[in-house]
Amino acid sequence: MTNWLPDLEQGKGPLYLRLAERIETDIAEGILAPGTKLPPQRNLAFDIGVTIGTVGRAYNLIRERGLVSGEVGRGTYVTDHKGGSLVQAPPHTEPFGGTRGPVATPGKIRMDSTAAIEVGQSDVMERLLAEITRQFPREMSSYSRTLPASWQEAGSKWLSGAGWTPEPASVVPTLGAHSAILAVIAAITVPGDRVAFEDLTYCSAARSVNLMGRRSIILHTENGSATPDDFERLCAQQHPKLVFLMPSLHNPTATTMPEEHRRAIVEIARRYNVWIIEDEIYGSVMGHDHIKIADLAPERTFHIGGLSKSVAAGVRGGWVACPPHLAARVHTAHKMVTGGMPFIMAELGAQLVNSGEADAIRAKVRIEIAAREAIARSVFSGMEFSSQPLSPFLWMKLPDPWLSGTFKSAALNEGVLVDDEDEFKPGRTEKVFHRVRLGLTVPNTGDEVAQGFSILRRLMETDNASYDSYS
Repeated sequence: MTNWLPDLEQGKGPLYLRLAERIETDIAEGILAPGTKLPPQRNLAFDIGVTIGTVGRAYNLIRERGLVSGEVGRGTYVTDHKGGSLVQAPPHTEPFGGTRGPVATPGKIRMDSTAAIEVGQSDVMERLLAEITRQFPREMSSYSRTLPASWQEAGSKWLSGAGWTPEPASVVPTLGAHSAILAVIAAITVPGDRVAFEDLTYCSAARSVNLMGRRSIILHTENGSATPDDFERLCAQQHPKLVFLMPSLHNPTATTMPEEHRRAIVEIARRYNVWIIEDEIYGSVMGHDHIKIADLAPERTFHIGGLSKSVAAGVRGGWVACPPHLAARVHTAHKMVTGGMPFIMAELGAQLVNSGEADAIRAKVRIEIAAREAIARSVFSGMEFSSQPLSPFLWMKLPDPWLSGTFKSAALNEGVLVDDEDEFKPGRTEKVFHRVRLGLTVPNTGDEVAQGFSILRRLMETDNASYDSYS
């Protein structure tokens, strides 16, 4: 099919979503009959003036809806739906951005996540949960209306480091680090306020900001980290109310912000009266002895950490150390945006930390991460990527002519889930990195990690021409 050109002027939402809906409409109306071959991604992108990544995301979306199928080297074809009706997906399947599907594709090697490695946590959880249900029968059957000191003490212990320990009274237990971010945003900003994010970042936070009626703006970086000059320029020109930073093991670039930059950013934030979120979720894995921004600027920094990357993501354990006069406000905001902290999760997280079990599990996770990161260095020897010995992910440079979105689609076809660079972009930017993030903690064994990396290395060394028409 070479003469079909979709009209994307109509419709709402991002271009890839409009293209997917145009294809779906044309299939339903018979314009694209069963067996029709859709144009190769590269050709269609050129004809309608969009990027190959945009077309790839659209093709991937309609394939998830069961409208097309494809084979490597042959192309993408409209599925024959005779004898049944098309399964209509809810409108705007991915309304809040991001390049991951709402549910992970089953049966694949998952390298699109960085949850803590399974090292026998279930035995510890089983024992602690049994003790909690015996000790607190009344609390188990009711709402959490109190804030036990033990929950705050656990957070103070877990967040401490580099000679800094937050006061327990300033700590708020949360349903993971993400909920802590939302609570802070809800507590100190109002709709219309600007929140600054680095041009690569944990984008679920940026998308949540937009969903809450705030405006995310982009802070440009160098070598994977915010610089004082760019931060001051942004403050002077756009006046953000809040800046979100990941100074210790930045996601996805695997870099660490130098101490001189931390100190300079703090001084700029003071001059322009900007609040700071310091997300240390990966810092807990690394154990870096870098000075905390919260130690430099306790009056304006919200220091966030949790258990998901180093102990157990399923516990949803997190904490935020707040400027003391704002702890109660953040606690209330967290309850309002999440519905409240479930007793069993908060108590389990606290007992894990206060008993020392969390530290023991983290030590085992670190050993396994180091072993898997060593596998990566062996498999990808001679290739360019950013990592650190205890980093649960790699920031992999793709060889020419691979594009990030095209490689992600090709990897999916080969049975491996990875994250393309667009997953980490909080907004439109002219920067192109030609990289993907490869998580190494979710596969069950080191052998599975090596298998996934070997598939990806072989794919990188393959001419990508046969993948241009297939997603």
